[in-house]
Amino acid sequence: MSDAIQHECGLAYIRLLKPLSFYLRKYGTAFYGLNKLYLLMEKQHNRGQDGAGLATVKLNTEPGHQFMHRIRVSGAQAISQIFQKINEEKSEMELMYPEILQHPGLMKGYMRFVGEVMLGHLRYGTQGKNNVEFCHPFIKSNINPTRNLAMAGNFNLVNTDELFEMLNQHPSGTLRQSDLGAMIETIHYYLCMADDTNPATLNIEGILKQATTHFDGGFVFSGLIGNGDSFVMRDANGIRPCYYYQDDEIVVAASERAAIMTAFNLTQPEVKKLEPGHAIIVSAAGEFKNVEILPPQKHTACSFERIYFSRGSDPDIYRERMELGRNLAGTVLKAVDNHLKNTIVSFIPNTAEIAFYGLIKGLEDYLKDIVLQKILSRRDTMTSDEMRELIARRVRIEKIAIKDVKMRTFITEDASRNEMVQHVYDITYGTVTRGVDTLVVIDDSIVRGTTLRESIIKMLDRLGPKRIIVVSSAPQIRYPDCYGIDMSRMGDFIAFQAAIGLLEDTGQANIIQETYEKCREAHAAGKLDEQNLVKGIYQPFTAEEVSKKIASMLRHSEVNAEVDVIYQSIEGLHDACPHNKGDWYFTGNYPTRGGNRVANRAFMKYMEKADGRGY
Repeated sequence: MSDAIQHECGLAYIRLLKPLSFYLRKYGTAFYGLNKLYLLMEKQHNRGQDGAGLATVKLNTEPGHQFMHRIRVSGAQAISQIFQKINEEKSEMELMYPEILQHPGLMKGYMRFVGEVMLGHLRYGTQGKNNVEFCHPFIKSNINPTRNLAMAGNFNLVNTDELFEMLNQHPSGTLRQSDLGAMIETIHYYLCMADDTNPATLNIEGILKQATTHFDGGFVFSGLIGNGDSFVMRDANGIRPCYYYQDDEIVVAASERAAIMTAFNLTQPEVKKLEPGHAIIVSAAGEFKNVEILPPQKHTACSFERIYFSRGSDPDIYRERMELGRNLAGTVLKAVDNHLKNTIVSFIPNTAEIAFYGLIKGLEDYLKDIVLQKILSRRDTMTSDEMRELIARRVRIEKIAIKDVKMRTFITEDASRNEMVQHVYDITYGTVTRGVDTLVVIDDSIVRGTTLRESIIKMLDRLGPKRIIVVSSAPQIRYPDCYGIDMSRMGDFIAFQAAIGLLEDTGQANIIQETYEKCREAHAAGKLDEQNLVKGIYQPFTAEEVSKKIASMLRHSEVNAEVDVIYQSIEGLHDACPHNKGDWYFTGNYPTRGGNRVANRAFMKYMEKADGRGY
């Protein structure tokens, strides 16, 4: 992705169902659970690089001994720092008690994070809140074990203020600013209201049903309770992803299926998808159940997971990204008038690579058809040299852009920094016939367009192409997200900027102010969540008209080549990703009413030149 957007977040949960001594005997280490948790977190490192955290609950501890521990670290190397600290603690204990690693009971007593229930989290911070206080898990402490709660999740809630009002709480600082703060307070409230005179019969299912009916957003969260109960739950629309595996030794859950498959050497059918509105609950006694907590709503799983966020090592995601690229082949061919001889195809490193292969396959299919038609039509007169030339035709593929990962734009003056930004990518010289070739470069999405305009297109223009066509495997990003992706400011989106520009160019600027007035009226009437009024900004124009305007905005005055932009269609997206049709950032069709409120608020903030997200 040329313009990086951030995603919140990655989850890893493990519940050991056997005593620690079992894992020592079978796998040679009582650190089996922690080792697997480390793998799950590292294999989801793409989901969060601003911080990480880990919480552990020990079962059947003696009274007076701490049963819940937590560690959190902020920064890009958070995972390695967390496990380095755990390893240092292990080494210190081994120096004092050389035989301790062969005695799991002693390890559990002396080492903080050796336990049976584990929760890991990777964080991408939104709105610049990357300090350690915002890292998950959060903890609610109490002298009663059943009222101790550690929680982490992958989500955004759009009604945190309402939740705090419902609880009659008015926190400040970290708790108020974090969605997890509102979530853990709500669940903890119902946890404390439950009859906990007998911890063995704590009704986790009932607690979750009471608490989550109040949540508006997309979420996957996990909780560990001090008595040893634990749970993982997914929202009723299935917006955020969650997968799990369970056998007689372990229960594991994570945000990405491929992470579980790799960490535990499993096949795809062995790893199950947690269904929308469902929770997996493991009691302190180790009893597992998968139960419906909320009635499933319209399935709107986040399509950005398939386009960009989740790793392409998942078999389904790999196929879907290939199809996203293949679906664009016809539009690309039309744009170059089916003239592939002077067309070079490449991709913008690195997340668009799989879609690039799909695009190439689609173009190659076209070439094969052309070759077959010509051979059939001239099979009696074609010479062997002509036939050989036809068969040898290929789509021209070059690695044009190479990202220099060592490059840092440390200069802060705007003019100097813009010049430095151009050199974050290197180009491969000698690949383009100057003034003749068209460069087609595929990106997985275009959010702000800043890097394309200030760096990539300028860089490609130095090769001297006649034309540059930027292809996005995602549709136009038009609306803010509020379910876990850091895309909340309306003015950031180049598609929105283009629509505003078109309204002004065509003498329809009155629509901008009229939309603002409609939003203000809806806000005053308490109906801001009833309808996405921002759709009116785009209504007068076709997607192609918006794309053409975007292309003109991306073409810097210093660029000599023609610049065009091709976007994936909504139909193409749904065809490629048939089971992940959550497309609100493209269409404005939010799965919950809170999404409409966020879009309208974001537009109002844009008009009022106010900072901050719309929720």
